[in-house]
Amino acid sequence: MKLLTICLLILGIIILGRPLQADQVTRANSIYDFKVKTIDGADKSLADYQGQVLLIVNTASRCGFTPQYAGLEQLYERYKARGFVILGFPANDFMGQEPGDNSTIKKFCELKYKISFPLFSKISVRGSRIAPLYQYLTTASGFNGNITWNFNKFLVDRQGHVIARFGSKLKPLDPSLEESVLKALAGGRE
Repeated sequence: MKLLTICLLILGIIILGRPLQADQVTRANSIYDFKVKTIDGADKSLADYQGQVLLIVNTASRCGFTPQYAGLEQLYERYKARGFVILGFPANDFMGQEPGDNSTIKKFCELKYKISFPLFSKISVRGSRIAPLYQYLTTASGFNGNITWNFNKFLVDRQGHVIARFGSKLKPLDPSLEESVLKALAGGRE
């Protein structure tokens, strides 16, 4: 395992000019072990969400699934008082469907969809520049596999463990997703 970590760090330096954060991914026991940047550029530890049920979603502003922002906001409003939070991670990994900078993305989400759930800085959710959180979600969470498109969704229980994964086509207010959220809020696992 140490050799793999060293190789990933060296590969990161060669490809990206900086080390990959493989160590963070291989040591992670839950999503609480990750730090990210908010859409305003502030550091944020996902440990701040301990005890809450999370839905982590990679988003984009110019995608056929972009109207899901409305359903995500409705789902968030419906269950936030019970400890439910949606975490939106804009990404431009699919056909340039999120070309804006963080300021443009934030403004779009606030004006067009009245988003009140937390949004984070634009990241990559696949490929050589994949963010450590998404590397964990797609390789070590138990719901492995590449992100297939914008608006993939990961449901996380109150202990920080991924308990379900939903594809892009499944709308936020689909009964199966909502049922999974309710079960997680009640303390159950998928």
